[in-house]
Amino acid sequence: MIRLSFKLPKQIAVAVSGGCDSMAALDFLRRNRDVTVLHYNHGTDFSDSAEGLVTEYCKLHNLVLVKGELTDTPDSGQSLEDFWRYHRYSFFNESHGTLPVITCHHLDDVVETWLFTSLHGNSRLIPSRRDQFIRPFLETRKAVMEDWCERKCVPYIDDPSNNDVRFMRNYIRHELIPKALRVNPGIYKVLRKKLKQNETPVWSKDWTERNSEMT
Repeated sequence: MIRLSFKLPKQIAVAVSGGCDSMAALDFLRRNRDVTVLHYNHGTDFSDSAEGLVTEYCKLHNLVLVKGELTDTPDSGQSLEDFWRYHRYSFFNESHGTLPVITCHHLDDVVETWLFTSLHGNSRLIPSRRDQFIRPFLETRKAVMEDWCERKCVPYIDDPSNNDVRFMRNYIRHELIPKALRVNPGIYKVLRKKLKQNETPVWSKDWTERNSEMT
């Protein structure tokens, strides 16, 4: 079962790619919150399919959808992951209005980020809040998101590029994580505990005043 790590305002924006994780988060949150959906089209082979899926889902459930689209091209030698992330978050910053933006980062992302930063000498956990971005699913495993989509018949796009180990995030996920689990099978529990120890309130006073009904 999907669980929030902390309470959220009643009115929120949710960043939705069309993948399993974000569609599960959206389907979970829209059931008892006033949700605005933010979707960014990266211009890849599967982006139009993802945009179509998110659009249809929002129409079906009468959700407000704000869409953005990539029009720039990366500089020579620039990381595509960094390029996409920069423009995606620029869109989120411009389109969320006064609403906090929920992202669907989960515990598997936490472990991947911790391994990546540890190997660069500066181990780091994904923070539950950065500016207006809130991550309430950091203690939830990806498998729980997949189970939600299956049980609730939530549609999503499975982008094959997620298996391309030329991207560092995918290399860590598919190559390093299985080896790390041989060293420490309890790594997810260890980092979930660290998240709980580091937890701090994530909504600001002004959000609370504008969204007085908390659930």
